Amino acid sequence: MDPFRLCLALGPVAVYLLLFGLINLSRRPFLVSGTRDAAALGLAVAGLVIVGPIELFFPNTAAMTFGPYVWLLLLAFYGLCLLLVLLLLRPRLIIYNMPGDQLRPILASLASELDPDARWAGDSVILPKLGVQLYVDNLTAMRNVSLISSGPDQNYAGWHRLEEALQATLSDEEVVRNPRGMSLVAAGVLISVALVLAIARAPQAVAQSLFDMLRLPWES
Repeated sequence: MDPFRLCLALGPVAVYLLLFGLINLSRRPFLVSGTRDAAALGLAVAGLVIVGPIELFFPNTAAMTFGPYVWLLLLAFYGLCLLLVLLLLRPRLIIYNMPGDQLRPILASLASELDPDARWAGDSVILPKLGVQLYVDNLTAMRNVSLISSGPDQNYAGWHRLEEALQATLSDEEVVRNPRGMSLVAAGVLISVALVLAIARAPQAVAQSLFDMLRLPWES
């Protein structure tokens, strides 16, 4: 693979690994909705999609008509596909950099405050007044916890209220840094350095590859 396509494919992945690693090295838990988490992942793999399926099924006939602007249409199509996936996702909350045994009492206390009728059954909890049913999925290896909706009957306003209350509660919590975050940061740095070196060694090849991808004439 030429340097430009390599950078396009792995550049967003490197940024994603760096951000994910820094989050896990923080002394504070990080709460994000499943929609935003999936959107970040969709942006991270966008380069891989461009140099993979999009280039493989590139519409050459449309490129002859629209020229380089066909890439705007292709990127818009990918964005719409990603948006459709995000809209179809069930509600979910993800707490990075916090072990499940530390989150469980916080969540139990918060559930009782939000809904006195809250009921637990193992790792599942029902908040009938909020219209929220979820189960706790603990990823021990990375010390991340996901609150995943169980069943299709969910109240999105109730989930939003739960997210705001949990965010306010976790803002006062302090956790031990996750040492596995260093491996993610190291991977992101190594990929970034490799990409910079690849560009520095062949800048003309990068420019030529960009012009070729855009279907523009190249003059060295």
